[in-house]
Amino acid sequence: MEQKKHQEPLSVEEQIENLKAINLTIEDEDFAKQFLNDVSYFRLIKAYSLGLKPKNGKYYNNVTFEQLVELYRFNTDFRHLLFAQIEKVEINLRCRISNYFSSTYGVLGYMDNRNFADVKYHSMFLTDIQKEVIRNKRAPFIKNFQNNYENGDIPFYALIEVFSFGTLSKFFKNMKNNDKKAIARTYGITYPYLESWIESLAYVRNLCAHYGRLYNAKLTKTPKLFQHDRKCGIVNIRIFGVLVCLKHILSPDRHWNEFVDTIELLFEKYPHVEKSTMGFPENWADILKSRDDLDNKQK
Repeated sequence: MEQKKHQEPLSVEEQIENLKAINLTIEDEDFAKQFLNDVSYFRLIKAYSLGLKPKNGKYYNNVTFEQLVELYRFNTDFRHLLFAQIEKVEINLRCRISNYFSSTYGVLGYMDNRNFADVKYHSMFLTDIQKEVIRNKRAPFIKNFQNNYENGDIPFYALIEVFSFGTLSKFFKNMKNNDKKAIARTYGITYPYLESWIESLAYVRNLCAHYGRLYNAKLTKTPKLFQHDRKCGIVNIRIFGVLVCLKHILSPDRHWNEFVDTIELLFEKYPHVEKSTMGFPENWADILKSRDDLDNKQK
């Protein structure tokens, strides 16, 4: 098959003419020029045209540039909201793993491969951690332990603070099953679910941190859903499935319900958003606010 040649770059004015040629309505060209000087054509058009035109075809009638901007702005606001919820999980998970592992194996127990399920993964973990320590060598707490403690070793309760969420996920995955069970029990779930959720949340967290698209996106790292949630029609390939898992971890309270209410306000603010493209069912708010019996849902 003959490979395609790269297109020549287009000026902002040429980008606008190209969009008009494929049937995108641009009501305010000055606004479009300004926006395309702030947000790249590739980031906006390629990502937020999904479902608004066939691949390599023209836009459906009455699709506007302002509509694409609305979807982009919704994604930005939603991403910021979600990032804050994932941050809560990341912080309390560090705490629970640190407390359990340090009390079970000692503050330097992370160095001993006998405390883990897979020796090879443990070796890779130590290599990754050494890189993180070097990268954070100017942090006061790192300098303190390296300069003032025997062998310059850093205790696990401090070391875990330089873990990325991805490293935290890998660490949990390589813990022994009995240890995973103990951590998962503090969330009221079994460890296969928690392990899956952590891995998926680490992936979504990176999407948020790197300005990725959650709107109308199919997730690569998908969480394991309870049978009850699957029977309700919730799918794990869309972001709503991740919200359901977050709900189970965080346990609905006033702060969580405020988060749900804010999402609802976003949908009102951005009327062109299609909730179904993110896996949201009609009764999505009720699902996220309900306090379900987890024991029954895990069966």
